[in-house]
Amino acid sequence: MGGSLYRDRWIECTSGALRIRGYYFPWGTKTVPYTSIRGFRRVEMGVFGGQIRIWGTSHPRYWASLDPGRPAKKDALILDLGRFVRPFLTPGDTDAVEAVLRAHVPTTDR
Repeated sequence: MGGSLYRDRWIECTSGALRIRGYYFPWGTKTVPYTSIRGFRRVEMGVFGGQIRIWGTSHPRYWASLDPGRPAKKDALILDLGRFVRPFLTPGDTDAVEAVLRAHVPTTDR
């Protein structure tokens, strides 16, 4: 899949895909080819908007990948993969991951 364009403890962007560590129980990695991403959006988190959720969901539409540092973060990215459940990610550098997605995801749904 090529070298890393971005990498932190939980998220890695390669030249061909986004890798989300800790997505599946207990530590499984989800690999999402950029061609599978229909769109994405950046959201500001709040106490009732995913910020205190370390992993999993309280809303059946979104799945938060494992991130013990999420309570200290302000922004998240939500991916549209064309399925009911949408991955909810909080990279260490949201701007950097958003830039990689903009460069690799040919979509207007942002």
